[in-house]
Amino acid sequence: MDYVILAVAKVLSLVLNLYMWVVIISALITWVNPDPYNPIVRFLRSVTEPVFAKVRQYLPFVNIGGFDLSPIVVLLAIQMLDIALVGNLTRLAYGM
Repeated sequence: MDYVILAVAKVLSLVLNLYMWVVIISALITWVNPDPYNPIVRFLRSVTEPVFAKVRQYLPFVNIGGFDLSPIVVLLAIQMLDIALVGNLTRLAYGM
């Protein structure tokens, strides 16, 4: 059973790291004027924009002077989940 929990922790860590990079790339793409019909841009926006919209809805102060800081909030949340959830699952697996 401990190997299953460890595998879940590693897969969860991989998914969180992958989404972190998607958020970073999506934030960097907003600095240039990308083609909105490009499939990569559409995928990035469809994956990240719902999360950014929720952050903007619950934390309206993340839009400071025209700068949208919601990607930073999402990155911090991903890191907190990675440390707390994956760390506790790994500790639980090694403690069995």
